[in-house]
Amino acid sequence: MKLIFASLLTFLLCLNAHAKPGAPSPDRGADEGQGPYKRLILRGVNVISGVGAPVRGPMDIVIENDRITRMVSVGHPGVPILDKGRPKAEAGDQVMDLEGMYLLPGFIDMHGHIGGSADDIPAEYVFKLWLGHGITTVREPGSFNGLDWVLDHVERSDKNTIVAPRIIPYLGFGMGSDKTISTPDQARKWIKKAAKDGAKGVKFFGATPDIMSAALDEAKKRGLGTMMHHAQLNVMNMNALDSARLGLTTMEHWYGLPEALFEDKTIQDYPASYNYNDEQHRFEEAGRLWAQAAKPGSEKWQQVRDELISLDFTINPTMTIYEASRDLMRERQAEWHDEYTLPTLWDFFTPSRYAHGSYWFDWTTENEIAWKNNFTLWMQFLNDYKNHGGRVTTGSDSGYIYKIYGFGFIREFELLQEAGFSPLEVIQSATLNGAQALGMESDIGSINIGKKADMVVVAENPLQNFKVLYGTKHYKLDDANQPIRVGGVKYTIKDGIVYDAQKLLADVRKIVAEAKK
Repeated sequence: MKLIFASLLTFLLCLNAHAKPGAPSPDRGADEGQGPYKRLILRGVNVISGVGAPVRGPMDIVIENDRITRMVSVGHPGVPILDKGRPKAEAGDQVMDLEGMYLLPGFIDMHGHIGGSADDIPAEYVFKLWLGHGITTVREPGSFNGLDWVLDHVERSDKNTIVAPRIIPYLGFGMGSDKTISTPDQARKWIKKAAKDGAKGVKFFGATPDIMSAALDEAKKRGLGTMMHHAQLNVMNMNALDSARLGLTTMEHWYGLPEALFEDKTIQDYPASYNYNDEQHRFEEAGRLWAQAAKPGSEKWQQVRDELISLDFTINPTMTIYEASRDLMRERQAEWHDEYTLPTLWDFFTPSRYAHGSYWFDWTTENEIAWKNNFTLWMQFLNDYKNHGGRVTTGSDSGYIYKIYGFGFIREFELLQEAGFSPLEVIQSATLNGAQALGMESDIGSINIGKKADMVVVAENPLQNFKVLYGTKHYKLDDANQPIRVGGVKYTIKDGIVYDAQKLLADVRKIVAEAKK
C-alpha cells in the first residue's frame, strides 16, 4: 500500500512539474489602487452582507484604517436620500458616492492556483483577473510554482506592495522532500517542516490510513488547514468519509464522495481496458461514478451526509472545472477567450496526451450525456448537504480545462444556483463560508462592523443575474432595442485599498495582446 502512495504522489506532482513559473508580479504602481485611507465613507450603497440577510439600502458605510466602524441606514429605495442622520465627512476623509450600487464582501476562491498548469503564466495576469472579478482572498492549493515563489507573493500581497488578493498558501503533501514519505514518522516530520517553512495548510492527493492519520494529527497540532483531492489511485483506501473521520477539514472536487456512498461494491466499476494515465479514460469513467452511488434520499445517502456534517466537514466542489465534460463546445467557445486567454494557456488546453486535463482525444455525445447525469446527482448531494447545515464553499481550479481565472469563479456561482442554492446562499458560499473554513471569519467574509474593508462594488444587482459579475459583462437589449453590455465589477476593495476593477481588466487585455504578438 505504501508503494501505491509513492507512485500516486509522484504521478500527480509530475503532472505539474513540467510547468515553468511565469514572471513574478511587479511592484504596485502609484496609479494602481488608492488608499488605504484613514477614513473612507461609501455613500448610498445597497448592502449584501454575506450572512444570508436580504439586501438593505441605501446605507452609508464608514471605514477607518481598513476596518468597518459604522453602518448607517440613510433612507429608502426610490426616493432622494436626506442628509439628516448621515455620517458627516471630515477634513481629509475620502468619500465615494455609490448611490444605487451594490456592496458585497470580497469573494474567496478556495481553490485558486497562481500557476502550475501551462508554462509562463505571469502572476500579474492571474492576480488582476482575480481582483477584477472581486476576489480578495485565494487559497492556493499545492503551491506548484514552489513554496518560496508563492511565499514571496504572499508577503508582498500582505504588505500591498503588489496588486494581488490575499494568498493563503497550502503545500502539496510530500513536495520538496528528498525521499518518498512511506512511514507515519516521516509524515509528521514533513508536516512540521511545512509549517516551519510558512505553509498555512496542506493539500493531500491520497495516502495510506496510517500516514494520513499521522499527517492530519500533526497538521492539527500545528494549526495547519487540510484539503484533499481523493485521487482514484488511492480512494479505495480512503474515501471522503474515511478522511473526515481522521480529521481532514475540506474535500476538493467530488472524488471520494460517491465512493463513500457505495452500497453494492467497494471499488468503482472500471472497464478492463482502463488506464489511469490515459486522461480520456480517467475523465470518461469519472463521469459514470455518481450513478454507482446510493440513490438520493436513501438511508446510506442520509447516513453519509449527516456524519460529514457532524464532523464539520467542508465541501469545496469546483463544479466549474468539470463543466467542459458536459459541454465541451461551450467551454471552447466562451466569449472571454479572445481577449483574456493567454496563448500559453490556449496551447495547454489543446488536446494532448501529455497535458493534464486536456482529455479531448475523442469526446462524444455519450460522454457529455453521462457527465450531465453525473452533475445532476452531484448537485443534488451538494444542495441536500447545504440544506441540512453542511458547509459548501466556492472554488474554481482555473488554469485547467478551458477555465480562466476570475471567469471560472463567477461561473461557479451560476452552477451553485443551478444546483438549487438561492442567490443569497451562493453569495454566502463565496464569502462567509470560505472565511469560516479558513478560520478567518473574524476579519473577512461579511459586511459587519469590526471587519476588514474587503469588498466588491457592482453597479447592477448580482442577485438578479450573476452574469453581471463577469469581466465581459452581461449582454442584453436596452429599451431602445439596442444590444449593450452592462455590469462588471466596478471596484474591488482589499485591505482598504480601492482598485478600479475595469482598469485591472484592461491591463489583462494588454498582457494577452502583447503575448499574442
